[in-house]
Amino acid sequence: MEGPTSSSAIFYGSLSVHIGLFLLLRIYPLWQDNFIFRIIVVTMGLGNIIICSLIANVQSSIKSQIAYSSIGQIGIIFIEIALGFHTLALVHFAGNAFLRTYQLLISPSVISYLIHDQFFNFIKPQNNIKNNFIGKIKSTLYILSIKEFNMDSFFYHYIWKSMKKLGNKIYFANYNIVLILSILIYIVGLYFNFNREYIPKDIIRFIPEILGFFSILISIKAFTKRDSAIKSLVLLMVSQFYTGLSVSFNERFSFIDLLLFLSGIFISFIIGLVILNILKSRNKDISLDSFHGYANEFPILAFIFAISTLGMAGFPITPTFVGEDIILGHIHENQIILTLLTASNLIIDGITSFRLYSRLFHGIPKYDYYIEAHYRSS
Repeated sequence: MEGPTSSSAIFYGSLSVHIGLFLLLRIYPLWQDNFIFRIIVVTMGLGNIIICSLIANVQSSIKSQIAYSSIGQIGIIFIEIALGFHTLALVHFAGNAFLRTYQLLISPSVISYLIHDQFFNFIKPQNNIKNNFIGKIKSTLYILSIKEFNMDSFFYHYIWKSMKKLGNKIYFANYNIVLILSILIYIVGLYFNFNREYIPKDIIRFIPEILGFFSILISIKAFTKRDSAIKSLVLLMVSQFYTGLSVSFNERFSFIDLLLFLSGIFISFIIGLVILNILKSRNKDISLDSFHGYANEFPILAFIFAISTLGMAGFPITPTFVGEDIILGHIHENQIILTLLTASNLIIDGITSFRLYSRLFHGIPKYDYYIEAHYRSS
């Protein structure tokens, strides 16, 4: 939203914020008979309407006001989709996209006009909040809206911090033990995957969820690993391999499907590993405790590592993305736990990949030698 107004209008106002709605419409046949999922979608929609409408009314930035107003409307469209009013939702979808695009495009002119108008016709705002129960409720809602319902703090303390604590409490991890254990379990799992007759049927149906859970633990460990980017990258690759094994146990399918998924991961991993070793050979710190800013000194390495990161994260047009689509297609509709484990693992792996890139190549560069700095004049 801090970008130029035209890009905000096209990418945020009309496209990005509506992708979720489009996906819900596209996959409606998968969940139309699931009453619990409908309730979840309606609840999310109501939450969006209430919270985002309140936040929009107190924003001091016109872009933020438009964004939160748009999210409030998206909450209404969520409810329309869940109730089955698809034509109405599609019309509402398009109308909201056009409206927000138009609002973002004219927002600089509106701000200019309002500043000019306020200069000549300033009216001091009146404090109408009384010191009674209703007044206190209004004040509370106002403060919560100004603070955006502390959503940033909530996500940090209850999601990211919890993940970090969990990753740090995996005490069997010493990195070498985790790696050796993971490889041994993977080899055993791969053997039994091709020789399923040795596993009782009552046990084999739980194996995909067990492997999916183990994969998430490795992902979280990769996310919290700070002493070495190489170790984090290796754990990230192992986690993705476990995701593939988990789904292959779930349903018999062509080995080529799994190979397509893993080939994208492995190629991206090798490229990333080479870049990290080049940095290490040049006596560069590759720990993840701070932002090193190596993009300034090694722009080509930064670009290649960014490509590798996109491949690990499953960016569209990469083999990983195509493989993920195929892999997820082999999970059945009634396997909610496996779906959640697999999807969560892919999300955590993507975040970990981008974290690796940003920690190494973003930030203020630190040079081991003197470099003349050029400053713009005032």
